Amino acid sequence: MWNLPAMKILLISANPLIAPSPVYPIGLDYVAGTIADRHEVKIVDLNEKNGMERMTGLIEDFAPHLIGLSLRNIDNQDAFETKTYVNGYQQLVSRIRAMTSAKIVLGGSGFTIFPSELMALLDADYGIIGDGEQLLPLLDAIESQSDARGIPGVVTKNSPFAGFPGNARRPFQRSFDADSPHVRYYLKQGGILNLQTKRGCPYRCIYCTYPHIDGSRLRLIDPDDVARTARMLQDAGAKYLFITDSTFNCNADHSLRVAKAFIKAGLSIPWGAFFAPFTPPAGYYKIMAEAGLSHCEFGTESLCDRVLSAYGKPFRAKDVCFAHEQASDAGLHVAHYLLFGGPGEDEITIAETLSKAEKLEKAVLILFCGIRIYPHTALHAIAVRQGQIKQDQNLLEPVFYRSPTLNSDTMIAMLTAHAAGRPHWVLGSGSAEVAYIVSRLHARGHYGPLWERLIRP
Repeated sequence: MWNLPAMKILLISANPLIAPSPVYPIGLDYVAGTIADRHEVKIVDLNEKNGMERMTGLIEDFAPHLIGLSLRNIDNQDAFETKTYVNGYQQLVSRIRAMTSAKIVLGGSGFTIFPSELMALLDADYGIIGDGEQLLPLLDAIESQSDARGIPGVVTKNSPFAGFPGNARRPFQRSFDADSPHVRYYLKQGGILNLQTKRGCPYRCIYCTYPHIDGSRLRLIDPDDVARTARMLQDAGAKYLFITDSTFNCNADHSLRVAKAFIKAGLSIPWGAFFAPFTPPAGYYKIMAEAGLSHCEFGTESLCDRVLSAYGKPFRAKDVCFAHEQASDAGLHVAHYLLFGGPGEDEITIAETLSKAEKLEKAVLILFCGIRIYPHTALHAIAVRQGQIKQDQNLLEPVFYRSPTLNSDTMIAMLTAHAAGRPHWVLGSGSAEVAYIVSRLHARGHYGPLWERLIRP
């Protein structure tokens, strides 16, 4: 098998979501890093300038044997203005099929949530559930003309997948080419590149898909390796790094060692990450700020303890307020994401959250109305039990949970009225005006997420 000719592999990032900023396809770097020592690999991102034309040219000139299609987003998870991207994926696959007979393999977080539905809808040849690095054993099977059925995490056309791969502890190998067109695109669009310090999520929030996608066991990357990668991205021209971990501080000791490794490595560009609003260790956010952290995004979800308990959150409102104060005192830009309308929500709990949110000074508040129901979550079981969905219902078309004790129109009216006239109170994915402002600032040479500019002095 090892003496067989190398295959030509084209990896495509099909994520169309660019507001407020396009997201660098870090997963494809790791897939490429795993297979590039044995196969010829090229990456194209359809968000890059002339991305579709570049994809067409690569299919014609590179002539790949296999095309890996990364499906990161299924929809925008926004009940205020829901957008689904599945139709675009269908059109993309049809276009690819018209140009080549190469095998098509689906992967990415969106595919991992809906493997059966997307395999049937897009008529792909194979799919990869969980870590995209599982493409390597699939390529081995294709090369040796052996049966791919039975490979953990691999889905074939005519059989279900052979069990979740368990996201085994394999070395994290990232391939990165600073001169590739898609890297240059992100350097021009805000200068934001992505970094990963671990995979997995140990929490049990009822609505979250991260434990299913990445596993519930933390797989830590050595802090010095993280810092070396960060410096590589900085040297390539990155102006800002965003850490893609589900929650950066879910292992406080590891995150502190990463921060100290940044300082030791001489990282000089700012970075941001998602944090759980726990009560932090003493001096935690000051150390983070010294290491270059500039933007702290809290997955707060509610400021009512009753709702936080119903959501399965491992913190309470007093922890949120203390974490916010510590982060703000350290000079960080702070944002809080709030999810309204889940189990236990009513007009009283909404009013409590809004009232407490008013006291979070110098913060951007991002409000989501209704919680998207995904398979493999506790919220799915709750919605089935309450009769909101059927057990076998196809949820590829977005369905949002609605609290039985709350009128949806009333909820929307309360949030809309509260956010009116205040740019730092953002409804859902944000307005087209906000996205336009951010894109214009990026075009003028500003870098980073820039949401802090929504706060008026």
